[in-house]
Formats: sequence, structure tokens, C-alpha cells
Amino acid sequence: MCDLRIVIGDKAYSSWSLRAWLILKMSGLPFEEIKVKLRQPDTAAAIRRYSPSGKVPLLYDGDLRIWESLAIGEYLAERVATPALWPADGEARAVARAVSAEMHAGFGALRRDFPMDCGRREKKSPQGEAATDIARITEIWRHCRATYGQGGPFLFGTFSVADGMLAPVASRFLTYNIPLDRVSGAYRDALLALPAMQEWMRDAAAES
Repeated sequence: MCDLRIVIGDKAYSSWSLRAWLILKMSGLPFEEIKVKLRQPDTAAAIRRYSPSGKVPLLYDGDLRIWESLAIGEYLAERVATPALWPADGEARAVARAVSAEMHAGFGALRRDFPMDCGRREKKSPQGEAATDIARITEIWRHCRATYGQGGPFLFGTFSVADGMLAPVASRFLTYNIPLDRVSGAYRDALLALPAMQEWMRDAAAES
């Protein structure tokens, strides 16, 4: 049995599971995946068997339990030296943490009006607060790519926890065919082209 085990929900719908799973996958560490089917009569009880918060995801490292996506990212960044999961430069690292925290705490209208659904495709125009959320997200993407993204296709060049936190947004933009500027569209495509993201999307499509 692997020391690392991650408890996640349905890959089609669980945006928080995607965040933690993708960061773990990109860490290169071996892990076991435990899935709990969401939206079932026994879902809450099933999750409670693993998670003290009653939510997914949850990471086990041996007997240690970490039950929150951003905390999982921080823990994995401390555990692995290569690949680094935060930017090496102190200024870029501070901005990456700010971006991750803003994503973690905000954008409620986007979450409400454009829920993650990896198997769905429709044209849907953002309105009101959701449009404001999308404008702020793409502002972050353009700023980070222009200021810190010279070393690769991700926000801070190479993949970081911040990219993992934003991966469900890229999925939403694909699902709802959200028009994007050139820089934001290229970043969305870079995230979606990751082999790990492709694996997640295939698994999501295979779910009943």
C-alpha cells in the first residue's frame, strides 16, 4: 500500500478534488486513489469515514490526514524538492500564494453559475457577478503570464500549486465555451493539455 492516499469525489463534478489530485499527480509521488460517489443518499456518511470535515478531497500520508485542497498543496510542496511546486523566486512565490488563496476563497458567482461538469458542452454567456469573476480571473492570468511566466506555459513558467488551484476554471471555460483573450486562451489550453489533466478528463467521461 502507498503511504499517500487521496480521497476524491466524482471526477466529472468535484472541482476541489481535481485541484488536490492534479497537484499530487504533478508531484510525481506514487499514490492510491479512493473515490466516493457524490450526490448519493449515503455520500455524507461515506465521506465521513475518511474526512473529519465531511468534504473531499482528503490526503492520507500514513496516519496523517490533510483535508483541504490548499493545505494539501502546501504539504506536497514541502515534501518534494523536484519538481518544485512553488516558484523558486520569493516575489513570484508570494504572488503564487496570493493567487491560490484568492481562488480558494473567492469567485462564488462563477462556481454557482458555471459548475464544473467535465462531460458537458454548451455555449453559455456570463452575466453580472459571474462575468466580473471571469474578468478578474483572466486579469490574474495575463498579469502572471506577462510578469512571471517566461520559463514555460504556466502562470509562473513551470507548473505550481497555483496552476492546480486554477485547473477547474480551465475546465469550466471549456465546458461553457467561454470566449477568452489570446493569453488566457493559451494558458487554458496549456492546462488542459497536461497528460494528468487528460487522464482526469478521460476518467470523468467514463463515469456513469
